[in-house]
Amino acid sequence: MFAFQSIWDVLFLIALVLAVAPFFGAYLGRVYMDRPAFGDVLLNPIERTVYRLLGTSPRRAMSAREYMFAVLLVNAGVFAFLYAFFFFQNLLPYDATAAPGMGWDLAFHSAASFTTNTDFTHFTNETQLSLGSLVIAWPLALFVSAATGLSVAVAMIRGFVRKDGTVGNFYVDLVRTISRVLLPLSALFALVLVLLGVPETFTNYVIAHPITGGTQEIFLGPVASFQAISFLGTNGGGFYSANAASPLANPSALSNLFGVFVMLLIPFSTPFAFGQIIRRRGESWPFMGTILIVFAVALALFITYQAALNPALGAIPSLGLSPNGYPVGQETRFSLPEASLFQVVSVYTNTGATNMQIGALSPVAQLVLLFGMFTQSTPGGEGTGFGMLLLFAVLGVFVGGLMVGRTPEYLGKKITTGHVRWAALALLVHPASILIPLVVAVAGGFVSTASVSLPTSAHTFTSVLYEFTSESANNGSALAAGPFNDTTTFFNVAGGVVMFVGRFVPIWAMLKVGGMFSEQEVLPPGPGTLQTASATFTVYITLFLIIVSVLLFLPVIALGPLAQIVGGP
Repeated sequence: MFAFQSIWDVLFLIALVLAVAPFFGAYLGRVYMDRPAFGDVLLNPIERTVYRLLGTSPRRAMSAREYMFAVLLVNAGVFAFLYAFFFFQNLLPYDATAAPGMGWDLAFHSAASFTTNTDFTHFTNETQLSLGSLVIAWPLALFVSAATGLSVAVAMIRGFVRKDGTVGNFYVDLVRTISRVLLPLSALFALVLVLLGVPETFTNYVIAHPITGGTQEIFLGPVASFQAISFLGTNGGGFYSANAASPLANPSALSNLFGVFVMLLIPFSTPFAFGQIIRRRGESWPFMGTILIVFAVALALFITYQAALNPALGAIPSLGLSPNGYPVGQETRFSLPEASLFQVVSVYTNTGATNMQIGALSPVAQLVLLFGMFTQSTPGGEGTGFGMLLLFAVLGVFVGGLMVGRTPEYLGKKITTGHVRWAALALLVHPASILIPLVVAVAGGFVSTASVSLPTSAHTFTSVLYEFTSESANNGSALAAGPFNDTTTFFNVAGGVVMFVGRFVPIWAMLKVGGMFSEQEVLPPGPGTLQTASATFTVYITLFLIIVSVLLFLPVIALGPLAQIVGGP
């Protein structure tokens, strides 16, 4: 039956994150503006040493172009390292399970996935990935990709307070993100996960003796530390192929709720860091309000339709005659509200971890998850989610200003056609990077099982749509095994390209917008200045975001999820 009492667990957890977020956001703001912050005595000397090794200095500020070049340089290095490691993993140490080296196309997809903070996997962790890849190569990307996203968002925000054409120093931002945010919190959260029953060991595997007889190899490793940075950095790639549905990675309802807290902490804190950096804390709340409105509606719809009777199961007495408290594809150790909270939070923060089989969800629930990836900003991934929300705000203020005959400006900075072009590019590249490969895949006959082309259906279309949407949004979740084979050369190469485009084109747009703002003087507020720290602005931005996102994706929504909702195959 539906566990109504667990709704209180859900509400309490969200309230807890909201209580912590303003304080942690203030800490983030102090870190990135180089104001006195906790840990300075210990970390400042270490960071200065790292800066000398990198040949940079906090006093060396970069333009948007220089910042982007540094972003690409570091991430290209990470990609090259990952590709080589995966391709030659059978020749490298720490391969006790004898995992083979990946083919060139799978290595390309995997390296692209982890470099872009997507962590979308086309392989089985337990058999196709060496433990060396899991504890050496992949964790490097977990930290660098998350730190890249947060650094880019901060660089964009600096454009509202600077007037010298610079947005900061990427190498400094990267180091401070890892040393003051990701590393200490990952260590703390890993310890908590160990206490909650998640294994942490360098043992490759243990031999179990099931009560049914025989033996079973249980794959082990530093699972707790991997899960900690995976959740904290909104990476989402699981240590196990079953991800957070595995009882080893997520053993109880308490570990499930703790994972939700970790995933929400930084995305919910970033709007408050924004208010701290620009020294206008009231400007945080419209963004927080937009995030909460969209997220709350999404969660309510998800739970409602997952708890409803499933007509397809009506002939099965144990499933069809009572509210579907444990739907097909859900782990029974979690209640429906707790499991739903985890899944919605994971997709809406672009973490992509799964504790459900998404392919078994109702069409409405799948549509809810797709919409979270369409917006990429409620709250979105580490840093880049808030950057996308800022771009929505820039476009919204521009449109609103034109509608009422005011000069469009935001936080004392004029919004020009240049800002609008780059913001529009970031929004339009997302549907383009989904629809183009989607059309090629469906029309070109690349959607198949092992060797047989599949008939066209709304469910198959939704599965392919979800695949490319997840990759473009740098999300990483998937419809489980799906009804089609996505481990082919086409899906490996196309998916890798989509992830790169979906990651770095919006990052370039965010940096350009921030860079153009940083070249302007701050104008004093006048009688025509739009009041953005208000409930009216919150409602306006929320509606603007929803309407734009729906208009961009309505055709494919109609062909996939909506067709299933109205009774399509």
